[in-house]
Parts: sequence; structure tokens; C-alpha cells
Amino acid sequence: MLLVSLLFVAVLFVNAAAIALDGLYALAQRRLPQHADHFTFTLTGGNSELDSFVISDTKGKPGRITVECTTVSACARGLYTYLTQYGGVDIWWTGSRLDNLPVRLPSVGTAMTGNTIVPYRYHFNTVTFDYTAAFWSFEDWSLELDWLALRGVNLPLAWVGYEYILIETFREAGLTDADIASFLSGPAFQAWNRFGNIQGSWGGELPMAWVNDQFALQKQILKRMSELGMTPVLPSFTGFVPRAMSLLYPNASIVNGSQWSGFPSSLTNVSFLEPFDPLFTTLQKSFISKQQAAYGADLSHIYTLDQYNENDPFSGDLSYLANITAGTFASMRAADPEATWLMQGWLFFSSSAFWTNERIEAYLGGVPGNDSMIILDLFSEAAPQWNRTSSYFGKQWVWCQLHDFGGNMGLEGNLDELTAGPLAALNYPGSTMKGMGLTMEGQEGNEIVYDILLDQAWSPMPLDITAYVESWVSRRYPVQRLPPVAHEAWQILSTTVYNNHDPNTQATIKSIFELAPALTGLTNRTGHHPTAVPYDTSTTVLAALKLLVQAKNEDPALAGIPEFAYDVVDVARQLLSNRFIDYYDALLVAYNASDATAQSITAAGQPLLAMLSDLDALLYTNEHFLLSTWIADARSWAHGSSSYAAYLEFNARNQITLWGPDGEINDYASKAWAGLIGSYYKSRWETFINYLAGTKVNGTVYNATAVSQTMLAIGEQWGNRTWGQGPNERWGTYGDTWQMVEQVLQKWA
Repeated sequence: MLLVSLLFVAVLFVNAAAIALDGLYALAQRRLPQHADHFTFTLTGGNSELDSFVISDTKGKPGRITVECTTVSACARGLYTYLTQYGGVDIWWTGSRLDNLPVRLPSVGTAMTGNTIVPYRYHFNTVTFDYTAAFWSFEDWSLELDWLALRGVNLPLAWVGYEYILIETFREAGLTDADIASFLSGPAFQAWNRFGNIQGSWGGELPMAWVNDQFALQKQILKRMSELGMTPVLPSFTGFVPRAMSLLYPNASIVNGSQWSGFPSSLTNVSFLEPFDPLFTTLQKSFISKQQAAYGADLSHIYTLDQYNENDPFSGDLSYLANITAGTFASMRAADPEATWLMQGWLFFSSSAFWTNERIEAYLGGVPGNDSMIILDLFSEAAPQWNRTSSYFGKQWVWCQLHDFGGNMGLEGNLDELTAGPLAALNYPGSTMKGMGLTMEGQEGNEIVYDILLDQAWSPMPLDITAYVESWVSRRYPVQRLPPVAHEAWQILSTTVYNNHDPNTQATIKSIFELAPALTGLTNRTGHHPTAVPYDTSTTVLAALKLLVQAKNEDPALAGIPEFAYDVVDVARQLLSNRFIDYYDALLVAYNASDATAQSITAAGQPLLAMLSDLDALLYTNEHFLLSTWIADARSWAHGSSSYAAYLEFNARNQITLWGPDGEINDYASKAWAGLIGSYYKSRWETFINYLAGTKVNGTVYNATAVSQTMLAIGEQWGNRTWGQGPNERWGTYGDTWQMVEQVLQKWA
């Protein structure tokens, strides 16, 4: 009888394992259609919290590969390891090249074992869902999730569709649809409503069509995440409520939030229901129960909740802070007895004057047990907080790379820190580090810095950067004999542009042509959104670009590789961004000269305008640098309604320019995109140059306030337009990349 029972259990395990791996086989069918049946995956189970895999040749079946693994995520990583290290192919943000495997799969020979060094491999910042993914379709998500799964990510954030559950929760609490509508923000700004920074919308009320469509999309996303062996981090009730809540529940403990980033009080000062109030638990239970009913009760027990992102608590009293977290966690456990709270640790850096160690310890100490929380050390590569907080006073935490503020596109990174930093933190005495992850604000370019961190999560020793870059480039540019100069180009970039050890210029380098023109304050900025370039511009980007062009000339097949074309355009873009600073400085010299005239200023300004025209034309040659794609993706959700499409386009336009009704965070989410440069940035710089020349004609003094107001007016007018109706506004690509790159080198090198 015992033998029968054991056999029954074994059969159940085999059947369950086979079902669990269905999603991985589906991934192979999507990305490796010609080789999908050449791979066998086997779940072996295991007692360790650290995932592992073994890759081997399938016995008796030449050209077949077996991947054994402890989890589905480990199997996905094992598959990726085989594809990259033996197959020489990869999957990129620009698309999958995995189907370029050799017809006969290369053999492994001696079996290869892989082990992760951390239980959690995390991905996403709350704001990435707006800066990059605001208007994504499921096709976009499908590529993203396959990219994540293969790189071993097992803990992705999953915010899409949050508003649907929140609205149902608020309705159940008695709020009217009008009350709720006054609270919710537009599609391109929902992250900051979820954070409690803003409320309401300056582009019109959030349509229920959007809410319903995003809810349906979330169901697809979560299903795919689960199939790929990921545990999604789900939303929870945060405590931010419409103002009408205090009228409906006059005895509830509701405090007024702080103003955020200069927004008018009508759009910020968000009401916060304090978690020790019983109403908080009622709403939390309502929210989580509705979410479980929609997605499944056992999909995940990890919940994201951030209460003070760039908003300080109502009180700094230690017992108050402890009561906030104690009430919050108790509400989670009342709704889900297995709940784990995940939070971003950005507040401890951004509001460091408030968050002393004493207050951090009190706040985190309100949550019992160290395994009940996961804290994302959001800016580990430049401003880690784990080290000053004694590893977050015992709570679990994740070493994260922030990077890419606002989705800005400047080339920048610190490969040394990304390989050595996490290991130093993991091995630090008393460390409670449990993961490594990416928390970029926007997912735009600089792909190598994200790849290397996720790969480092599978190596107990720092990756050899030189060897890593060599292998990465070979996979990225898969021609039969890659010219050595391509490797030389990336050796230059990896040791200069991607070797930035200055924390004051880390995370991104913003191009000054994306900023509202002014006589001061544009160049050599450090800190948040630096413009100071931390490398010698004359011997780095230019040299790398010339070598990449030389590689294409030596092997014309490179021109047909999407990633190579992307990189050449991106490096040329950075060259022009750097050169723009030189010509801007020359404009200032011309303006401040004792013998300055309108003619001399106009002449000094012409190269700036010509450069912007050339940059716009260059970027138009590549599909990944188009403003029209961002706008088309936004409008695609309108179901044929012209008024809805206009609303979505306004959201898309406003986010990347004014970021608010009156430019509250003007140019924060700026992008080097074709169309945006030609129709917006060039217009501002042309107006600015004409104004400077006019001061010499009229004998007037430069008025910074007037210039700023003029730029905001240009932004407001531009934000209300419809794409394709203005001059030089095109849908899609045009022009030849290689002709434009040669023109850039001839004119601006």
C-alpha cells in the first residue's frame, strides 16, 4: 500500500512538473520555432532557496539538449545560457534573434551547471510603467516577459490594471464615480497617482474604456508571468484616497499629504488614510479579495506598497512611524495571511534629511519578522542605503540599479560597480541581501548595463568585463566573421562611457538640447539629471562611431542586423549631443562679446539648428527612435474614437515635455526622438536664438523669466496638437541610416 501511495505521489509530481513547464515550451515555440522540439526541460525540485540548472546533451539524441532545473525560472535561465554560450544568439529589446540558431544544435559536451547567488531577481520601477510601458500592447509585453524570463528574472512588478480593482474597492466603500474620477490621473501619469504624489488629471477624466482595457491586459500579463515561472509583485491598497472619503467617513483618521514638485494644490496634497485606522484594513481586505477573485488567490502573496515616495510622513515621531507600518502590515495579513510587503527604498535617499537612521529603524521595525518585507535598495549603484542602515535593520533587501531617470537616453553606466558592488554587499558581514534587480525609471537604451547585472546574479565572482563585452558584442552582431574593429569600438565604450565612477553624474547623462534654452544652468550639471559629460568627448564616442562604421564597411552584412543599426544611430546621437554643448558654449561667447551684434549671434546659432536638423533626420532612419511610435501606441487604445485618441495623444505629448499643466517638471522625461527634436526642441532653440539676436537690435536686457514663459507657451501649444499635421511630422521611418551617419561624421566630427 505504501509503495502504491509513493508511486501515486511520484506521478502527481511528474504531471504537475510537466504542466508547470508548459509555459517554457510555449516560449521555445514562440522564439525558437525551428528548434522548439529539440529541447527537453525537467524539473528536479530542490530544498535550496537558490535556483540551479544543469545543461546537457540528450542521451541517444544528437542535436538535442536537456535542461534540468529546480524551478521553471531556473529552466528558462538554463535555456538562455545554452542559447548564448553555445548557440551564439540572444534576445534584445529591439527583438528576438534566437531563431538564428544553427540548424543542428551545438553539443554541450561536459554537462554545465548554473547556480544563482540570490533568491530574487527583480525587475521594474513603478514609474517604468509610465515612462516606457504606458501604451504597450500585449505584443510588447510578450517580448519583454520573454526577455526577463530567459535572463532569470523571477520577481517582476505588475501594476497594470490597478485602477480597475481600486475603483471597485472605492465604489464598495460608498464613493461615487464622480468622487473617484476626481482622484485618478491620466494614462501617462498613473504611477505618481499610485505613489500619492498627484491626484486628478489635467487632460480630462480617466475614461473607463482605458480602465477596462488595462484590466484585460493585466490578466494576459499575469497569465504569462505565471507560465514563465515568475512570481508577480501585485498591487495593494496604499492608503491614498479621494478627498470625498473624509466626508463619507468623518471620523476616519485621514491626513493631508504634502505638495509634490510644485503642482497646484488641486492636483497634489493627496489625502492619506492612516493605516492604524480600522477603515484601512476594511479597504485593504476589499482590494485584495477582489484582486484574488480576478487573478487567482495563489498567484502571488507579495504586494507592492509605497506610502512616502517623495512625500514625508505626517509626523516624524518614532512611535507614529512604527504604528504606520504595523497597521499597514496587519491589514495585508488580514487580507492574505501569507502576505509579504515589498517597498521601494527611494524615500530613504530622496528625503534623507527626514529619514534618519533612527526613523528608518522605527518605520521598518513596525513590521514583525525579517522575512515579512522586501526592500528595494533602489539606487545601489550610486547611492546605496543598505550600508548606512545596517542592511535595513535585518529586513530582506534587493541590490538594484536605478538608472535612466525619466527614460532619458544618454549613454552612461558603471560596469565595474555592477559586477563588484552586489557581491560586496552580499558578502558583507550580517548582510540580509536576498536579490539583485533592475529598477530603471525608463527602459531606453544602454542595454548592456542591464544585461550585465542580471548575468552577475548567476556568478559568485565578478564577471570579467573585457571578456563579457567581447562575448556580448559577438552575439549582438552575429555575422560570420565580425571585424575586430567592432570589438575595439565597444572596448572604448566599455572603458569610458560605461566606466563612470562619479556618483554625481551616474544614472543618465541628459542632453542639453532637450532642456528649455537659457543662458545659464544647462551645462556641467551634476546630481539629479546631470548634463556634465564624465569622459573625454574627443576620444571616446567619436572614435567608437568611426570604428563601427569601419566594421560595416569591412562587412556590409552588419548593415542588415537591427541591433548594429540601432547602436550606430545611438552612438551617432550621443556624438551630436556632446557636440551640441560645444556650439552652445560658442553661442554664449558670441552673445557676451563686447562687439556682439544680431548678425554675429544669429551666425553662432545656426550650427545649433543645423545640428538638430541632422540629428532629427538621423533618428528618423531607425524605428526605435521615433516620437510617432509613442504617439501611435497611445492612440491605438482609442477604439476608433477621435476624441479619445486626442486625449491619449495629449497625455503622451505632455509627459515627455511639460510634465504637468504648467511645466511642473518640464523636460524631466525628455527623449532624443525623431519628430520631437524637429518639431519641438528645434522650435525652442530657434526662438531662443532669435530672442538673443533681438536683444541687440532692441537694446534690451536678457529676461530669463520671459524666456522661460515663452518656452512654456511653446510647450503648451505643441502639447495640444495632433501628430502629422505640422511640417516635417512623419509617421514611421524615412531616409538611409548609413548616408546620414556619414553626413554626421563629415559635418560634425
